[in-house]
Amino acid sequence: MRVFLTGGAGYIGSHTLTELLGDGHDVCVYDNFANSRPAALARVRTLSNRDFEVVEGDIRQGDRLAGVMRAFQPDAVIHFAGLKAVGESAAFPLEYYENNVQGSITLLRAMDAAGCRRIVFSSSATVYGEPRQARLDESHPLAPTNPYGRTKRFIEEIIGDWAGANADASAVLLRYFNPAGAHETGRIGEDPRGTPNNLAPFVSQVAAGRRDRLKIFGGDYPTRDGTGERDFVHVIDLARAHIAAIDYAMANRGCEAINVGAGSGVTVLEMVRAFERATGRAIPYDIVDRRPGDVPASVADPARAQALLGWTARFGLDDICRSAWNWQSLNPDGYEGVDPEADGKP
Repeated sequence: MRVFLTGGAGYIGSHTLTELLGDGHDVCVYDNFANSRPAALARVRTLSNRDFEVVEGDIRQGDRLAGVMRAFQPDAVIHFAGLKAVGESAAFPLEYYENNVQGSITLLRAMDAAGCRRIVFSSSATVYGEPRQARLDESHPLAPTNPYGRTKRFIEEIIGDWAGANADASAVLLRYFNPAGAHETGRIGEDPRGTPNNLAPFVSQVAAGRRDRLKIFGGDYPTRDGTGERDFVHVIDLARAHIAAIDYAMANRGCEAINVGAGSGVTVLEMVRAFERATGRAIPYDIVDRRPGDVPASVADPARAQALLGWTARFGLDDICRSAWNWQSLNPDGYEGVDPEADGKP
């Protein structure tokens, strides 16, 4: 199968790319490298021992995007590209709407131009907003509490309308919860630019001494220890969910929203303790004010993923922390200093 990956050099994109190549698919990566590094792709080449196309470009560049897609002729698209920080989205909402929403419209137009009618969209559990039940299933009302989540909801609606207008179209909206962890080799992993917005890389950097202390946003939530509770899913499990979604899209029509999560919650303090077990080091932290737009708890009901995709999470919290620490230990500065034109070795 020929698969077009927007944002394919990013954290989730690079792991999905590795799995796609391992399964024998042909891939074209389209990325502007705003939140990713070409070195990640060099590492993927060595891991997979396979080559793939790479085009540097922005999803808002309609003519360029359409030309690349017409030349590649994909069977399906996996759409990762987008800005993704909750706090940043509250400070810069227009940038998020322009990049995420307008960029996705441009992508769908390029798909039409290339005759491609299969898409898997990287959505988010933030579309649900404040949980109204212990575990969130796909019927939960959509009421995102921040601009980032609203961009995901709007894109879901747009893709759904696009699929509805094209009888031969198929779309899978993967609402994933909290990706974490890294490839078992430690060759690729999460390498955020600047201050990490996700918990796992921040804790890893504190354990490695790159940062002094962890800030825990909120200690008075109605959870078992007062800190926020999230559903963490290993990035390799998440990558496999995308491949299962591609297979589903090739065999079905219409638009389906599907949760991707482990189905169990972990509080921030529980994550800290798991990292301490994985690293053998104490993780110093301070509890500070809540972060705007955050919710107390968000845990998936992954039953639909099992029913439609045959997918369940295989890796647990300790697996996540061990793999994340392996990546951090082997790459204390992330991809910094890795030659993207070489074989990806430090």
